[in-house]
Amino acid sequence: MSSISPLVAQPMHLTANIKKNQCPEPEKLALLIDQSKNIKRLNQIHAFIIRHGLDSHPVLNFKLQRSYASLGHVKDSVALFNLTQNPNVFSYTAIIQGHAVNGLYEQALKFYVQMLTEKVEPNAYTLSTVLKACTLETGEALHGHAKKFGFESDTYVRTALVDVYARGGDVVSARRLFDTMVEKNLVSLTAMITGHAKNGDLDEARVLFDGMVERDVVSWNVMIDGYAQHGRPNEALILFRQMLKARLKPNEATMLAVLSACGQVGALESGRWIHSCFGYNASSINARVGTALIDMYSKCGSLDDARKVFDGIKDKDAVAYNAMIGGYAIHGFTQDALSLFKEMSWVGLHPTDITFIGILSACAHSGLVSEGWALFNAMKDEFEIQPKIEHYGCMVNLLGRAGHLEEAYELVKSTSVDADPVLWGTLLAACRLHKNTVLGERIVEFLLERGIANSGTYVLLSNIYAAAGNWDGVARMRAMMKHSGVQKEPGCSSVEVNNKVHEFLAGDMKHPKSREIFGMLEQMNEWVKAQGYASKTETVLHNIGEVEKERSLEVHSEKLALAFGLISTKPGTTIKIVKNLRVCPDCHAVIKLISKITGRKIIMRDRNRFHHCEDGVCSCGDYW
Repeated sequence: MSSISPLVAQPMHLTANIKKNQCPEPEKLALLIDQSKNIKRLNQIHAFIIRHGLDSHPVLNFKLQRSYASLGHVKDSVALFNLTQNPNVFSYTAIIQGHAVNGLYEQALKFYVQMLTEKVEPNAYTLSTVLKACTLETGEALHGHAKKFGFESDTYVRTALVDVYARGGDVVSARRLFDTMVEKNLVSLTAMITGHAKNGDLDEARVLFDGMVERDVVSWNVMIDGYAQHGRPNEALILFRQMLKARLKPNEATMLAVLSACGQVGALESGRWIHSCFGYNASSINARVGTALIDMYSKCGSLDDARKVFDGIKDKDAVAYNAMIGGYAIHGFTQDALSLFKEMSWVGLHPTDITFIGILSACAHSGLVSEGWALFNAMKDEFEIQPKIEHYGCMVNLLGRAGHLEEAYELVKSTSVDADPVLWGTLLAACRLHKNTVLGERIVEFLLERGIANSGTYVLLSNIYAAAGNWDGVARMRAMMKHSGVQKEPGCSSVEVNNKVHEFLAGDMKHPKSREIFGMLEQMNEWVKAQGYASKTETVLHNIGEVEKERSLEVHSEKLALAFGLISTKPGTTIKIVKNLRVCPDCHAVIKLISKITGRKIIMRDRNRFHHCEDGVCSCGDYW
């Protein structure tokens, strides 16, 4: 027993109800153990128990064992367990639970095996507890145990089984068990919703969620996070507002999910409100929350706010640095990203594979080819990090944008990892940028031969042909797209006004203020023409006349979002636009001019990066 800390602790006054030198009843001590909220208090009670010769009392030992584990002192719990003669099912269940709740899953399973070896038969609570420590494979084995011991129909055991199958990705088995449950409780419903949400089956998850009689913060979080993680951020934000109306208090997990959604749609004001709503100030932000805030502010176009959060994190880890480096990268602030990368070494942090994705992306946005190669080689040779598909993608993007197409092509072919369509798509995009039809055709032929072409393959080659004026090639690609059932992703732009995100498609006339928006578009056209601007009709990838090309450019989604921003905000207000695709050269040029004419700063995030347009100049230096 010498390994247990309370043996050397001095017994102290426990309660006014226990007189000096009077040994309290075990029931009272058991109650005091259950009420212990910190390790100091528990140590005092344990020392008192030892002093009065009650250290062999089975109930008190069981209570102490469980309380030590619940406070994170698993070693003390194990020491007590090892002193227990002929431990029964309750002692085993307590030690299994103690390890499971502290994430020590392998040890929890070992105690379960030891229990069976000692011929101690588990009860329903034992099985429901140990199942929390199981992977799908071990969970399937314990499902057999549940049948063997007659507990498969027990509500808690079945709920735990649903959770195991759902967590392991076997949603079909989870749903089969769930549907045959006689009594579905909050926990089983949340487990099933989690399974559907993680699997991307959000509509099925929502049906279950909407049918819940009772919901807690966990069930709300699962659904909100499901939307955020699977590209449906607007629905995540709508559901979050419904959660607030239902008077449920959000927790940190809610905040992380909602901040992710805000970042995806560029909802800066909503993100700021959530930040203030949760009461986090510069001195109270932990690394996990800080990283989420940095990511949100960066994606919403406010690097100043992101940097304030970063500077406020006391114990910065590599994840926090990665978030800030990534933020600088998507804004094209390469030198700031490189400075932070160097700072990581100064403070003794080892860069991760995510660090190099961020820093290589930063190099790509500024065309720093030699610096990019040096970092890529250092990652392998100095930091011993094996490049992944994402790192090769960054290098292909860097080389391709800089016009080193053959070098990029050779890199893709020589990669040690299986090149996927995204990697080839990055190279195809570079071919389109530099109008290299020959290499583009070679790549598409290569992809088709290996059966790894996707919708983007056809679209990119079609655009390469269109940019080169090869309309026969365009027609051929579009016929192939139609035959394959491929649809081109429509351009969509959004702008946030008064905490509400407004979305626009090209030529969109569905907005309630459509008349005012198109009136502003006409005024914008007059402004830029007065500056001598001529539309970049060569960027229109359709075989139509010049007048039709001009008209199609005038109603691009970016310009509709900008027009709405201009009529909906006060003069001088910064306008932030988010586009799902790469901004077209004509829209880019027009937005730069509008920033000069109106004296406004216009920040636009496209698929690749941010563009900070101010006084007619863009932060990208027209390199994007």
